[in-house]
Amino acid sequence: MIETDPGPKKPHNCDVKSDHQLNGPGSKTVDLSVVPPLKSPSKLDPEKGSGSEKADFERAIEQAGYGRFHYMLLAVCGLVSTSEEMDVISMSFILPSAQCDLNLTTQTKGWLNSIIFIGMMAGAYAWGSVADSLGRKRVLIAISIINALAIVASSFSQNYELFMLFRFINGAALGGSGPVIWSYFAEFQPKKKRGAMLSFMAAFWTLGNLFVAGLAWVIIPSEIGGETGGFVYNSWRIFLLVMSLPSFLVAALLFLLPESPKFLISTGRHDEALEVFRGIYMMNTGRDKDLYPVKQILVEEPVHRKPEKVVEVKESKSKLKKMMGDIVEHSKQLFVPPILKFTAISITINFTFHIGYYGLMMWFPEMFNRFDEWSRTHDNAEADICQVTAYVTQFGTHSTEARCDSHIHSNVFMDSLITVAAAIPSNIFAVLGMDRLGRKFFLVFATFSAGMCSAAMYFVYNKTNNLIVSAVFSSVISCGNASLDCLITEVFPTNLRATGVAVSMVAARLGGIIGNVVIAALLDTYCPAPTFIVAVLLASGGLMCLFLPNTTRQALQ
Repeated sequence: MIETDPGPKKPHNCDVKSDHQLNGPGSKTVDLSVVPPLKSPSKLDPEKGSGSEKADFERAIEQAGYGRFHYMLLAVCGLVSTSEEMDVISMSFILPSAQCDLNLTTQTKGWLNSIIFIGMMAGAYAWGSVADSLGRKRVLIAISIINALAIVASSFSQNYELFMLFRFINGAALGGSGPVIWSYFAEFQPKKKRGAMLSFMAAFWTLGNLFVAGLAWVIIPSEIGGETGGFVYNSWRIFLLVMSLPSFLVAALLFLLPESPKFLISTGRHDEALEVFRGIYMMNTGRDKDLYPVKQILVEEPVHRKPEKVVEVKESKSKLKKMMGDIVEHSKQLFVPPILKFTAISITINFTFHIGYYGLMMWFPEMFNRFDEWSRTHDNAEADICQVTAYVTQFGTHSTEARCDSHIHSNVFMDSLITVAAAIPSNIFAVLGMDRLGRKFFLVFATFSAGMCSAAMYFVYNKTNNLIVSAVFSSVISCGNASLDCLITEVFPTNLRATGVAVSMVAARLGGIIGNVVIAALLDTYCPAPTFIVAVLLASGGLMCLFLPNTTRQALQ
């Protein structure tokens, strides 16, 4: 319990005789009741100033300082984001190599790209709701462990069906990673730094892409591994095994971090939140945590867990049943005014954006491989994407008569590495400008630019042109991803943040599924359609952000 200062004591109004009066006649009597009391050292208004003893969340996190704790938080949360992107995008590098082992066609490749998003749809909503009920930290630890084990299991899978099953479980775990880690990270940030730091964390997605492309380049073409008694464990499976290591590391590092103080405040656990602030203060400043100036947390928003409901819950009622009740309640609140507007717009933006983001990004290595095959067999002759696709599917390695060839030339991985590396400058631009130019500026600019790149892919006529357009697309779409993550994370109130972001992520995964399945269905049969569909959806979806409130440099709700 927090002890509060009762304030200066009032002097007793009593008559006190002086020494002169006690010493006899002629002495003067001094009535001390009319003498002003001695002034104590001045004390700042507890509601204001740097010496404030009472503070709301924004003031409390500012008083904790900014330093080592936040950089450690960025490193751990960034690694979570890196790990998530590595797991998602790794499939695009596996597909060309695994097509012989798993007997893949263009359509089954599309479903393998999509199955992780189907799992993420199932997991995002459930994990996000649980995180709003039980807390961010413990959910993130559970997600990381399940994710790592699923990746290991998938690397040992010997057939298409079993591989699909473990990729689904992998996706179900990853589905909670995105909404929960963004909510968790944002709830430690002061409003003046939140946009830049969220953009900084978004840059870890680019690092994830770089790590995947680099490791794929080193491991997959090396043809390490072998076969024993019909059990195959070759280079692309070893590559998958390596992909599990960041998740194991993340699970261990998360134990070093505290629960989100914003979450603790929103659930009425003010003493625990205050202790978290003290720990942050001690780590950032190097001073004793007892010197932290804030002694009491002010709550400007209602505590979202109503005490009377908690009291009424019988002891025999299981925690699981209560948690499920919280999930249902959080879900209902997302779909009633005024939150309904934010929910509908965030779902629409995420759906259209990720049709483009994952719909094209997941197919880049496949397209590089097809252009590479065309160039080798046609002496670098010029051809557009449709001509290349027609040749590969009718006469090349993707034709029904061709002998399956899983060997991928290293320059395909180099092209992929260049493409993802092109996002580094735009991520730096986003970090520096997110709090100056605003989330909406970046999102509209990125979606329109990415839409133009998507349409331009129809007009490329050699693998160099394809590489340039793909690199520009990767750069601008990464910038848009940073702004979208910032905007969607900030627009929901604390008690609904993880659930709201999770519902948005469900729409994002649905976009990823449709993008991959549609591209797989249309690429070989009606080539021009995918690029123009993606172009229209990206440009129109980006404009929806104009209907959301401005969250730049604003306090979290």
